[in-house]
Amino acid sequence: MHIAEGVLPLSLLGAGAALSLAGTALGLKRTRQDEIPIAAVMAATFFVASLIHVPLGPSSVHLLLLGPVGLLTGWACFPAILVGLLLQALFFQYGGLTVLGINTFNMALPALLAYAACGPVVRSRRRNLAVAGAFAAGSGTILAAGVLTAISLGLAGEAFLPAAQTILLAHIPIAAVEGAITVAVIGFIRRVKPEMLPTRSR
Repeated sequence: MHIAEGVLPLSLLGAGAALSLAGTALGLKRTRQDEIPIAAVMAATFFVASLIHVPLGPSSVHLLLLGPVGLLTGWACFPAILVGLLLQALFFQYGGLTVLGINTFNMALPALLAYAACGPVVRSRRRNLAVAGAFAAGSGTILAAGVLTAISLGLAGEAFLPAAQTILLAHIPIAAVEGAITVAVIGFIRRVKPEMLPTRSR
């Protein structure tokens, strides 16, 4: 899901940087001090999960765990994902510093939308409904991130359209895996520490 450097035009890089900066600022403003440890743990989880990746043209495919990140951090997903991507760029040269903004936005926006749409559902007393919400959050974030990445590549020029289509198709099976992992993670949290699940807008 990382877009490599030297692919996107400056206009897209600037727009991505501006949007991610705004999202990060709002995330930091809305995050209470007692929520910082959860955001840090999820940033580390995102960092580790996305280290194992398969190059795919000007991008790559891999696990991201955006569903759990979004459900457990809310708006803090922007700074959490930003930190994870920054460390990957500095230590492993995944993505890069110039594409840090657009890569952050493409992954953090789906995580935030999952929090808004599926957050209340995963706390439902009806287990089947909670499972459906968790699966939708896990699979939906990957598909949405794939769509945003494909759009970013498509806007870079017609030469990248085949790669954009390939990325979309490649993320369909990954979405199913992410959905299953999210169901397992949220199910475990519901049993042992349900107060970690979203209870308010943050």
